[in-house]
Amino acid sequence: MSEVDPFAGLLAKLKEQKNWPMVYLFKFIIPNDNHKLALAQGLFGSEAQVTINKSRTGKYLSISAKEMMISPEEVIERYKKADAIEGLISL
Repeated sequence: MSEVDPFAGLLAKLKEQKNWPMVYLFKFIIPNDNHKLALAQGLFGSEAQVTINKSRTGKYLSISAKEMMISPEEVIERYKKADAIEGLISL
């Protein structure tokens, strides 16, 4: 039995957009941990606009990042890299 690509649906929706390249908004939640924060920030280039907020309890951080993406495939590659960060949740 072959594996289902968890990003196939998102890729299809992104391909419907005809405005590539475009600024894409990524949203993630991570545990409030300096190492995980550094890994998450490392996903984005120096041109990205990154905003970080603590949860009410301080246990989690929300990360929003706007960055120019060239293609839907580039967006999916970024999500795949983010998937490797333990505890990260993509929104």
